[in-house]
Amino acid sequence: MDQYWELFKHLINPQWILEHGGLWLLIFIIFAETGLFIGFFFPGDSLLFVTGMTLSINNHISGMNVWEVTVLVILAGILGNYAGFWFGKKSGPLLFKREDSLLFKKRHLVAAHEFYEKYGGGAIVFARFLPFIRTFAPIVAGIVRMDFKKFSVFNMIGSVAWVSSMVLAGYFLGKAIPGLQEHLELIVLAIILLTTGPILVKLLFRKKKVPNAS
Repeated sequence: MDQYWELFKHLINPQWILEHGGLWLLIFIIFAETGLFIGFFFPGDSLLFVTGMTLSINNHISGMNVWEVTVLVILAGILGNYAGFWFGKKSGPLLFKREDSLLFKKRHLVAAHEFYEKYGGGAIVFARFLPFIRTFAPIVAGIVRMDFKKFSVFNMIGSVAWVSSMVLAGYFLGKAIPGLQEHLELIVLAIILLTTGPILVKLLFRKKKVPNAS
């Protein structure tokens, strides 16, 4: 059990991911976090930001420069959402009846459903910037059978906006303030608190209700 816990700690550590998995592990994690419900715990925001800062120091990851990395990760985010949409369309309301497990929390799905109900198709774009919600938003879009062409437009806009803003913010800040890289742990902690704090508060204090599966 200890080895699994150690692996989990590594997979939520952006620096470890980039140092040991490089570009391909980065791409897989972004794909998983944006479409596979088991990927909700991955550190997408901080991972993208640290990717940008790493590129500002080394100028490449796995031989790819900042623009090549950004494009590949954007594609991973788009494909991840398509996978989530397909999964939601096929699984349908059964997910709302599923019991909680280590890799599935119904409250995250419910929160994504409420977010979708509030913002409609725009939720696919906004959800990219919200941990947990971004994993389940495309699944909910598939469950409610959102128009595929409409979903595709929001999917592409959201992935471009999220990935490019996070990676390039880290990259240009790293270039502008070279000493900033020495405080990566504090920066990652700050990003996690800023992005997950409001979501966790809402999940903890929201009224308990589950949408009708129909």
